[in-house]
Amino acid sequence: MNSEYKLDEMDRKILSFLVKDARMPFLEIARECGVSGAAIHQRVKKLEDLGIITGFSAMVKPATLGFPVCAFIMMNISEANKYNEVVAELKKIPEVVECHFITGHSSVLLKIYCSDYDHLMEVILNTIQKIPSVESTETMISLSEPFQRQVWVKGSAK
Repeated sequence: MNSEYKLDEMDRKILSFLVKDARMPFLEIARECGVSGAAIHQRVKKLEDLGIITGFSAMVKPATLGFPVCAFIMMNISEANKYNEVVAELKKIPEVVECHFITGHSSVLLKIYCSDYDHLMEVILNTIQKIPSVESTETMISLSEPFQRQVWVKGSAK
């Protein structure tokens, strides 16, 4: 992303509509913004090219796909210079849906979904902990996820 690009009010308005409903038709956004549909297409394309919009996707409840167990794993890496190698291995594990390099007592925070607790234990013991340079893990199991949302965009979407 171009860090020098400054979002203007129109960009923020467009983003606020798309974050609220990624399937909202561009013509409807155009009407709300008082511009042409082509202008919205151009703006969205520019926001994609700049890496501000990284994609559009459907949000699916993991439990409906057979993955009701959500866990967060705090992970320590033995050597900081091995971070990229560890991340490359983590990308190969389909159960890992998020990976964050963090500050604090741990190096990495993972979010994973599994089919049951045996599956969770299998992923931790026989996959994640087998990655070279993974020194230790600490697992927290999510008991409930009351809500999930995209980042809030300051704008005037209705």
